Amino acid sequence: MGKFPNNFMIGAATAAHQVEGNNINSDFWAMEHVPYSMYKEPSLDAVDHYHRFKEDIQLLKDAGCNTYRFSVEWARIEPKKGEFNQKEIQHYREVLEFCHEIGVTPIVTLHHFSSPKWLISEGGWESEMTIEYFGKYCQFVISELGHLIPYVCTINEANMGKQIAKISKRMMNQSKKKTDSPDVQVGLNVGLEDKMKNYYLELGQVFGIDPSNVQSFLSPRTENGERIIMKCHEKARSIIKQIKPEIQVGITFSLYDHQALPGGEEFVKREQYEDFLDYLPFIDDDDFLGVQNYSRKIHGPDGVVPPDEHAKLTKMGYEYYPEALGNVLNFVSQHWEKPIIVTENGLSTDNDEERVEFIKQALKGVYLSLKKGIPVIGYTYWSLLDNFEWQLGYDQTFGLIAVDRTTQTRHPKESLSVLGEININGF
Repeated sequence: MGKFPNNFMIGAATAAHQVEGNNINSDFWAMEHVPYSMYKEPSLDAVDHYHRFKEDIQLLKDAGCNTYRFSVEWARIEPKKGEFNQKEIQHYREVLEFCHEIGVTPIVTLHHFSSPKWLISEGGWESEMTIEYFGKYCQFVISELGHLIPYVCTINEANMGKQIAKISKRMMNQSKKKTDSPDVQVGLNVGLEDKMKNYYLELGQVFGIDPSNVQSFLSPRTENGERIIMKCHEKARSIIKQIKPEIQVGITFSLYDHQALPGGEEFVKREQYEDFLDYLPFIDDDDFLGVQNYSRKIHGPDGVVPPDEHAKLTKMGYEYYPEALGNVLNFVSQHWEKPIIVTENGLSTDNDEERVEFIKQALKGVYLSLKKGIPVIGYTYWSLLDNFEWQLGYDQTFGLIAVDRTTQTRHPKESLSVLGEININGF
């Protein structure tokens, strides 16, 4: 069919808390370990990427890929408010240096869902002070590592709090019916209010605040919380450009392929506005946009329509629909003319043949978008490794590399080879 440009970035992505292990100073570590935890299991050692990053990135490179997106963990860098850890910044320096040493382009995410435990005790993502705290964290990281970072995603899926609020509302309305399975895109098993009462009481004690004020990044947000997230982004971008103006700065959004049945057109317009268009004023000065897509969402006269009973579903429960990515790129390009990086796209499945076909179809959508003139400059599959999928634990298998967690032995899948082969030789 064709080949991507020589400078096109193809690789895979991870998030620190999901792969590194023992992120003991983070809010998620606390949420996993409290009595009545809503998490299926704690992250513990995860897949020990903290110690095995060279092996993992080398496997990516050896397969033929040229790009690795990963996150720096704020809770490691600043385990206590105002105290920055030189040992941990050195760790990420070594990760970046290794990427450059073997010819892999690093894309760094400064915040991927998990936060320092102390931040939540200070008001979390509904507090005005978080803007300043995040700015100081970003200033430290970029001052120390900026010369090694060509691309920065300030915040991962900045719109996720809004999406979670919608999910929670629908699930409350639908009780225990599983009609909204596409909504578990990020691995959140949002329970009903009564199931969470004891959980939040425990969290209130752990964080030393009123349980109603526990605001992690993935808590449903107020409108003011939405503003704070985007002000954090603007603050980070300003600081990065002051220190290292050559760094390309962007943010990532979770974007569904919204499709309308007759009568569903207004729902699609509203969802597209709330998921993406509402944020455009905050990202106007960005250098690139990170697009993250996993499936589509179909809307009828009464709102979201569940997948047809004959539809193929992923292990996560949403529809297997790799064509969604190309459709989302077409939509985004109507409102965004600068470069786009597909920062996440993938599926959870125990059948790697499905993953291979998904990757091929999704990348065909990317390739066709390029042919149309849409400025896509990279694609990082989610994820490099089977990992800790937040509240769902270790059952979900998104990875290009399987991990035997009893020994932490890596088992690269055929899909990793296929992704690298497409990068080298095309379709």
